[in-house]
Amino acid sequence: MNPTLDTVVIGGGAMGSAAAWALARRGRDVTLLEQFGPGHRIGASHGATRNLSLAYSEPEYVAMLAEALTLWGELENESGEQLLARTGVVNHGPDPQLGAIHDALTKAGLRADFLPVPEAGERWRGIRFDQQVLYMPDGGQLNPEAALPALQRLAAANGAAIRHHAKVVELKILDDGVRLTVDDGGRTEVLTARQAVVTAGGWTSKLLAGAVATPRLTVTQEQPAHFGISDDGAEWPGFNHFPGPGEGYDGWYSPVYGMLTPGEGVKAGWHGVGPVVDPDRRSFRPEPRQRAALQQYARQWLPGVDADVMADISCTYTTVPDHNFVLDRIGPVVIGAGFAGHGFKFTPVVGRILADLAAGDGPAPAMFSATRASLR
Repeated sequence: MNPTLDTVVIGGGAMGSAAAWALARRGRDVTLLEQFGPGHRIGASHGATRNLSLAYSEPEYVAMLAEALTLWGELENESGEQLLARTGVVNHGPDPQLGAIHDALTKAGLRADFLPVPEAGERWRGIRFDQQVLYMPDGGQLNPEAALPALQRLAAANGAAIRHHAKVVELKILDDGVRLTVDDGGRTEVLTARQAVVTAGGWTSKLLAGAVATPRLTVTQEQPAHFGISDDGAEWPGFNHFPGPGEGYDGWYSPVYGMLTPGEGVKAGWHGVGPVVDPDRRSFRPEPRQRAALQQYARQWLPGVDADVMADISCTYTTVPDHNFVLDRIGPVVIGAGFAGHGFKFTPVVGRILADLAAGDGPAPAMFSATRASLR
């Protein structure tokens, strides 16, 4: 058996890579194990765009947004990579929470302004607006395809060991840490560590079954799409469109999110309503009725796209019943899970929180506890 390691991070997606970066920056001994190869498209952290939306009213999330903007800047400076395109983000439609979001962001010093519908339509003519429009100019799009390699490269530069194609097939709790059985390309290896940080996305429940009690984590296959651009002169912010009563909102599955992905088109998708899946047995094929409804949405609400030019995307969400994150420590296991399609913007903050939990530097906010009342 190999000598006992200090901290093993299991899962090298966004949150695991950020945790490895945060731990290595502190001089901690850290090993990152990722079951797939670099740049894989099997989980939740691939693709070239994610919205950095500021549309939160809860004080915990608003504080994390402010920290995230700072940490993304630090990551860009350290890596020399541009990771954030500041296009701004607009939330629109009959969402009763927009006033509370505006007030919470303004109180925290984050910019948020209501715009008249005609002004929004003139500025972003690729989108049809019919009701209130909240514009958040500090938002934009993040690039996972650049961010993950940057996080791992910087972690390695600070001494972290980064291992791909190393699948943890069993985790056992010991009196003084954890024992991990690892499939390393067909070769079985046993590692012991003082602690493990589990950021395994849709595989979290499978990995921890029988070892650590976790909240119910539901894995869904989400199926946004890129639509071809028909108006080359249109400008595109990130957007979130909330439905309500009235003409044009029939047949919606959820709010719609979207953004421009340079070179690929305008991404749009339903939020968190895809079919429940086993992450090891996905079809990667979109559910036909949801796909047709999304195409109809593009025809009605995105005049700047060609709804008949549609390239399907497949990713996973991992969600707990109250849709908040799980950031907690249970014995020698630190858990980061349940990011539910809205976590990527918080990546470096989540990495910092997980590193704090691993270092014993205080708990995460109570709303992220693995045993909170809303999950019972």
